[in-house]
This record gives sequence, C-alpha cells and structure tokens, in this order.
Amino acid sequence: MSDHQKELAARIVARRGGVRGPFRVWLQSPALCERVESLGAFARFDCSLPEHLRELTLLMAARNWDAQYSWNAHVASAVEAGVPEAVVEAIAERREAVFENDGDQAFYQFCREVLVDHFVSDETFARAHGYFGSQGLVDAIGALGNFTMLGMCLNTFQVDLQADRRPPFPDIRGFERVSDGGDRSKP
Repeated sequence: MSDHQKELAARIVARRGGVRGPFRVWLQSPALCERVESLGAFARFDCSLPEHLRELTLLMAARNWDAQYSWNAHVASAVEAGVPEAVVEAIAERREAVFENDGDQAFYQFCREVLVDHFVSDETFARAHGYFGSQGLVDAIGALGNFTMLGMCLNTFQVDLQADRRPPFPDIRGFERVSDGGDRSKP
C-alpha cells in the first residue's frame, strides 16, 4: 500500500475496528475511499435521522441491491436499534413492511418510492416531510445513495459473503439470482 492508503486504512481501523468488506475494494482508489468513508460515517453515525431509521435505510438499500454482506453486517444492529423483526423479514422477502409508528411508516414509504419508483409522490413527500423536515429527507437521500453505492461495490467485486451466515434473501445464492423470489418492485 502507498502511504496514503496506509493512512486511510489506519483511519478506517480507528473508526470501524478494521478494514473489512467494501473498504478493501475502495482502498484501491484512495481519493474515492477517503470521500466514501467520510460520507458513510456521516450516514451511519452523524446524520439527523434516528439510529433505527439510519439502519432501515441501510437494509432497504442492501435488499434493493441484493447486497448480502451489507445486510448480514447490519441486520442485528437494525433490530437492536428498534427496527421490528417483522419489518426486517418483510424487506428480506420483498413484501410490504408495516410499522406501528406512523412516522416510521411514512419514512419507509418515502425510501421505498425512491428506490423502486425513482420518484416520490407529492403525498408521500408531504407526509414524510411533516415528520422529518427538509434536513431529514435530504439526509435520507444521502444515506440511500451511500448505501446504494455500497451494495453496488459489494456485488460487483463479490465481497465476502460471510460463509458462517445463513443467506438472508430467498432468491439469491452467492452472487446470482436463483429464482424470481416474488415481486421485485418492493425492496
């Protein structure tokens, strides 16, 4: 590694405990790695969204991109942060998730429309904005974008599937789709 790569690796270890998963790939482009690590740290630890919604965006983007490494690395944290297990199962199985909390449901719908439809209806936007404001929705887009890039990296470079973990998605084995697995329109 170059001096810049070593410096970045040390920073990643200090913040994240090790150079794992996508960072092993991103270190091949130190300038990108530096920026991605900074954005990822903001999305995961520092943005205005509550922890359970930060974790929810990660799971939704991971499922949208079938990024098993990302899902496996965060599913326990998401449940611990307050994402209901029934919601986690619904997302993994590409079923509509239902929340007891109306704000969480509005947030989920907002993120789902972004990921699936690539647009957000005025009604969904207004409802989510009422709960999270402009900063919350901008931070949601930043998190979804970061976690989308993460999923693309993990799958393209076939990053470790954690052999000790059960495959999280019924329609994916390794880096291949094994069946339709249901309705792909719902991450």
